[in-house]
Amino acid sequence: EVQLVESGGGLVQAGGSLRLSCAASGFTFDDYAIGWFRQAPGKERESISCIKLSDSSTYYADSVKGRFTVSSEKVKNTVFLQMNSLKPEDTAGYYCAARGYYCSAYGSQYEYWGQGTQVSVSS
Repeated sequence: EVQLVESGGGLVQAGGSLRLSCAASGFTFDDYAIGWFRQAPGKERESISCIKLSDSSTYYADSVKGRFTVSSEKVKNTVFLQMNSLKPEDTAGYYCAARGYYCSAYGSQYEYWGQGTQVSVSS
């Protein structure tokens, strides 16, 4: 059974940092890509980052480029999203999702989703 479990969310002041984790199980790590998405109340889901686990190539949305860094630790079957210089507009539920091999910015193309973790940034 494929499982994705996010952790690391919380409340932080603007300018602060958080590191989200996405612990994966039930599939061969290198055969997948892990995407990070976020959704704020009343807004559409936004693709913010992705890592192709076979070669660690990455993708970032313009809204987070230069502030967020995605990485993976194969030994732990875990993907991380390091979020620095957080802004109030980063407040949202954050989700990791898995699809075979290649990254995609479209959530509909991901097969598996985690339960999400809330990030709140105060001004």
